[in-house]
Amino acid sequence: MIGRMRKGIRMPEAIRMVVFDWDGTLLDSTGHIVESLQLAAERLGWPVPEAEKARDIIGLGMQESIVALFGERSEADVRSYRATYSEIFFTRPYTRVDLFPGVERMLEVLGARGYRLAVATGKSRPGLDRVLKVLDLQGVFEITRCADETRSKPDPKMLLEIQVASRLAAREMVMVGDTTYDLEMAKRASVPGIGVAYGAHGRERLIPYQPLTILERAIELLDVMESCGHHV
Repeated sequence: MIGRMRKGIRMPEAIRMVVFDWDGTLLDSTGHIVESLQLAAERLGWPVPEAEKARDIIGLGMQESIVALFGERSEADVRSYRATYSEIFFTRPYTRVDLFPGVERMLEVLGARGYRLAVATGKSRPGLDRVLKVLDLQGVFEITRCADETRSKPDPKMLLEIQVASRLAAREMVMVGDTTYDLEMAKRASVPGIGVAYGAHGRERLIPYQPLTILERAIELLDVMESCGHHV
């Protein structure tokens, strides 16, 4: 069932759950991820990827990221790079200030309106759990899925698992993300997608995936969800 038009957006009226990507969508971490990927390579004596290339793989799981940046590597190399990257990445203590402007308010209002919230991320389970604990956001998201416990984006399995766990139909969910991997995953899972222009891939790269809309600011999601015509 298609909702009424609002600012050119046709929103499904049945939305019950909002699924978010993490890095580059909720947390302003893309720059730090790029630096950590580069420093890990330098520390191990691997070729250091250009910043643009490192930024491009944000959203993939670590295994897939390593292949994209460095080609096929041995299991020992993958373990070494993963450990080195994690050590570097977590030297920075994240706080709620590192959430994109408006994210905290947006999550609060969506929850108050009755929307169920979830996360589908390329981060590892230990990585996501750690940052959720540091930011005191563990209780905000009903379901979370990470790349190391399922298949990496853009494979739809991560989103399909959230659908099964939530007992919702695809039309009752919406996926919000900053990369082509997020929107391709959503499309392959038959879940409506919403892009954000302020993250890793930018507006022009997201347009071909035909998202419902592309947000310039996180807080704009509240108006978009209002266009569903009802609260949950």
